Amino acid sequence: MLEFLKQPVVVTAEINVNLVALTVMGLVNRLWALSYPRAVVFDEVYYGQFVSLYMKRIFFVDDSGPPFGHMLLAFGGYLGGFDGNFLWNRIGAEYSMNVPVWSLRLLPALTGALCVPLAYQILVELHFSHCAAFVAALLILFENSLITQSRLMLLESVLIFFILLAILSYLKFYNLQKCSPFTAGWWFWLLLTGVACSCAVGVKYMGLFTYMLLLAIAGVHSWHLIGDQTLSNVSVLCHLLARGLALVVIPVAMYLSFFYVHLTLLYRSGPHDQIMTSAFQASLEGGLARITQGQPLEVAYGSQITLRNVLGKPMPCWLHSHKNTYPIRYENGRGSSHQQQVTCYPFKDVNNWWIVKDPGMQQLVVSNPPRPVRHGHIVQLVHGITTRYLNTHDVAAPLSPHSQEISCYVDYNISMPAQSLWRVEIVNRESDTDVWKTILSEVRFVHVNTSAVLKLSGASLPEWGYRQLEIIGEKLSKGYHQSMLWNVEEHRYGKSQEQKEREVELHSPTQADISKNLSFMARFTELQWKILTLKNEDTEHKYSSSPLDWITMDTNIAYWFHPISGAQIHLIGNVLTWASANVATLVYMCLFLWYLLRRRRKICDIPEDAWRLWVSAGGLCVGGWAVNYLPFFVMEKTLFLYHYLPALTFQILLIPVVLQHLTDHLCRSQLPKNAFSALMVAWFSSVYLVYRTFSPLTYGEPTLSAAELRALRWKESWDILIRTH
Repeated sequence: MLEFLKQPVVVTAEINVNLVALTVMGLVNRLWALSYPRAVVFDEVYYGQFVSLYMKRIFFVDDSGPPFGHMLLAFGGYLGGFDGNFLWNRIGAEYSMNVPVWSLRLLPALTGALCVPLAYQILVELHFSHCAAFVAALLILFENSLITQSRLMLLESVLIFFILLAILSYLKFYNLQKCSPFTAGWWFWLLLTGVACSCAVGVKYMGLFTYMLLLAIAGVHSWHLIGDQTLSNVSVLCHLLARGLALVVIPVAMYLSFFYVHLTLLYRSGPHDQIMTSAFQASLEGGLARITQGQPLEVAYGSQITLRNVLGKPMPCWLHSHKNTYPIRYENGRGSSHQQQVTCYPFKDVNNWWIVKDPGMQQLVVSNPPRPVRHGHIVQLVHGITTRYLNTHDVAAPLSPHSQEISCYVDYNISMPAQSLWRVEIVNRESDTDVWKTILSEVRFVHVNTSAVLKLSGASLPEWGYRQLEIIGEKLSKGYHQSMLWNVEEHRYGKSQEQKEREVELHSPTQADISKNLSFMARFTELQWKILTLKNEDTEHKYSSSPLDWITMDTNIAYWFHPISGAQIHLIGNVLTWASANVATLVYMCLFLWYLLRRRRKICDIPEDAWRLWVSAGGLCVGGWAVNYLPFFVMEKTLFLYHYLPALTFQILLIPVVLQHLTDHLCRSQLPKNAFSALMVAWFSSVYLVYRTFSPLTYGEPTLSAAELRALRWKESWDILIRTH
């Protein structure tokens, strides 16, 4: 029983020295003097604000993408003990002592460093030589733009890391597929592919491009599996289900989990929640929740309410009226009703309160028990302060002459009571008997007499309307545009029939005790829609550029400038590497077309195995470059040079692929091979020399003189900052 103790226990391990050396070099290259400069560098002013909001648990919306990348940066701040107290208001501002600069920049730097060994392993898994893989890793190591981007609190290096991890994981899975499917290693790499894809998309939506490329490649491979006659139908089905689980279900579940954690962490109200719906705002601690907590849930006859327009554009606003009337005639000579103005007001105000009245009764208080208003019920809306009835009629609106004017009658004892009748239609109802609910129900008001719908036009009224937003009655149309939808935000049950007492009541907070919450999926759907549709008003930037500028690197970005020493950091690439990547792409495409045409003529210039390798490597590298570059030509957003870095990474991986192919198949004899090798040594030495030349602009030190800075301006379009005094 104890025989095994007679022999020593031996553990053997294989260590790839190349991989270890590349990892160490990547860490040194990216982590060296990481805390320098101890000042806000370019977009750190942008991401730092979100990190501070995470530390303080304050809700925010970022239209640049999902929250996973922001959470990773915030995790770095958490590890460093950051309390969130720093004013991120200016590029170049010195960090205070409470800001753990090293920790905040650590995760981007680590992911940037790990991209070096990942590049090596990807080439190995593509079945290229270790020499070619080593070249790919060194090109990533000495690429100035990738170094700059990974040494700051930015997200591009994190995105590229997860993209490369997804590529490597799928290649390892695919290679295991040939010999040992459904083993532990097979499952591990397949699942890691889905996880990495989800993380890439969760960092930035640019990760979606590579995810779609991998899905397309997996789809082609799955199609080949279906045609494999050696596999049974059950085996094929298991393969397809495994891929569906790992590459679709898990990424979707993880993507949802990013938002779940995001919304769980950010439970406090803040300035960004104003663009969200009332229901979303009420789910946050503080802010609107302090006002609406404990409100009655069901709107009843006699309820006192404020009505917020669901659209929220051009700004959040509430249905409003005041004692001023429309002018008798407008500037263009058209006449008006000269009745009390009704507008949409972007601030909370006592004149935003309305009373829901039963047309068949005179009382303006809630009965006991309350009589709830349901979908399809007819109501009158009485302005709380002036007690005048909301109405519309066949008079043109002030700024929208094709629509009807909305007003409150000065004399509400009119002979045509139908003009003040409105039918309540709950758009998001579950049944036709649904009760009108506070915050949750999205309703539209259809005028009984004219079938016009109460709508926000979005136009600003002139001075006589105090620049408030125009409200119109639009003839009944198909569909439910959000400008027609309203929700009750503040709500109380009216108790006072007398006007004076009611005015005091309108100024006081509600005392009722009913609460409600939104589900996670409802909050996720709303936040996701806001992220996708929210537009940044800043369309121009000094360092913005077009995709055509990126290929030849005709643009750069000055990230940081020291006001005294003149030291500076630029996003500027290794010129020789960028040029080589472009040449490699052009050579690959020309050779691919040449081989394809020749094969069509039944002429095979290279062996079948070499052709398949050429196609698969090119499909991955050129395809990765294309899907991460070409979409920017149709994007309507401010673009910067760093948007090109994921595409550039795929191009860099293509360089050793082309070089090895030229060596193996076009250099037939030993003499051309030796000459080609010598040329490659000279070329790579030049790449390293360019890296060293521009490293002062990459790391921000040492400080260069004005003459040295001018010498680095290799292109007239580069904006190298040179002090004039």
